[in-house]
Amino acid sequence: MKYKLHFPDGKFQCKLNLPSSKSISNRLLIIQALSPNGFPIERLSESDDTKVLQQGLQSTSEIVNIGHAGTSMRFLTAYFAATAQAKTITGSERMKNRPIADLVDALNQLGAGIEYLEKTGYPPVRTSNKQLSGNYVEINGDVSSQFISALLLVAPTLSDGLTIRIKGAPVSASYIQMTLKLMQQAGVRSTWKNGAITIAHQDYSSDGMMVESDWSAASYWYQMAALSSNTELLLEGVTDKSLQGDALISKIACVFGIRTEYTAEGALLTKHRNLCLTLGLDFINSPDLVQTMAVTCCLNNTHFRFSGVQTLRVKETDRIVALQNELLKLGYCVIESEPGVIEWNGKRTKPQPHPCISTYHDHRMAMAFAPAAIHFPGLQIEDPEVVNKSYPNFWKDLENSGMQLNF
Repeated sequence: MKYKLHFPDGKFQCKLNLPSSKSISNRLLIIQALSPNGFPIERLSESDDTKVLQQGLQSTSEIVNIGHAGTSMRFLTAYFAATAQAKTITGSERMKNRPIADLVDALNQLGAGIEYLEKTGYPPVRTSNKQLSGNYVEINGDVSSQFISALLLVAPTLSDGLTIRIKGAPVSASYIQMTLKLMQQAGVRSTWKNGAITIAHQDYSSDGMMVESDWSAASYWYQMAALSSNTELLLEGVTDKSLQGDALISKIACVFGIRTEYTAEGALLTKHRNLCLTLGLDFINSPDLVQTMAVTCCLNNTHFRFSGVQTLRVKETDRIVALQNELLKLGYCVIESEPGVIEWNGKRTKPQPHPCISTYHDHRMAMAFAPAAIHFPGLQIEDPEVVNKSYPNFWKDLENSGMQLNF
């Protein structure tokens, strides 16, 4: 299936009820499962990723297939190891090429006895019924923060607690902070000092937790505001007191003339003059914003240099290559000037007459390129259902904002 997108006037005036954060939802599901007495979770995400994790936690089968859900692969591997469950965790072909060695090595240091079933260092993996022991592991910080979060979430359940020494500066550190703050809200204390996080043995405990609205989802509406001629968007439920690192988008968007006013209802976005000609940013802590910002900059004729994007290589697809391929269809020549750095210096080529954006089974490719229809009427998006991974109502919300979708 393909969607062909048209936006008649380039003006946005609407209210949007954004989805709940899947990042918070997924962490709370693990905390809930490890809590001796459980607790209710309000506003749990309806994304495919969260549903897959729920199913994995509830499954009585020895084989758990998580499809494309990378968070589920990492979190369930640690969860099954910590709860001494012998499970085979597998996924899509892309998942079988996403590295997991650092997490498996750390868990095996604690006695997990995890085995690779196909290619060493990659899923599928088989956990065992061995009880974890030991209270210290070392792990590289430069591959995925989800490895560290997976260990943190199970740490308080270990009989002697756990100290995790992070080697090197961690990527996506904001997600590690999110994990620790959610654990704190569920009664678990921790210390992070001199590159090591220490968590004593203790029980999770909560009367109930609520999931906040998703700032990653909000980023696409900031993008549409930046590309529009006039905007008055109310993002309901979005606050400036978020646990999410992607809330950074509200500050970045200022350079494109987007003003954010927080009200009792949510975040009100209005469009003012765009003064940004060049932009240099480090996305080491917010890699999920890179696709959104690259497309926004190109279409606004803003030259950019983005560093800290190296983790995009091992996401749902190689997002650096995917960005280069699809922006080229629109006539923008983006380069990787050095490892972990992408740039656009204004170099253009002739765009395809009827561009059709490939999504590579990647939800963020679909959502980051959909706003480009404001400048490219008739833009087509392949495999639009991929948005279900994080934002199932994206296309419905887009229609409600005035975008026309045709099959």
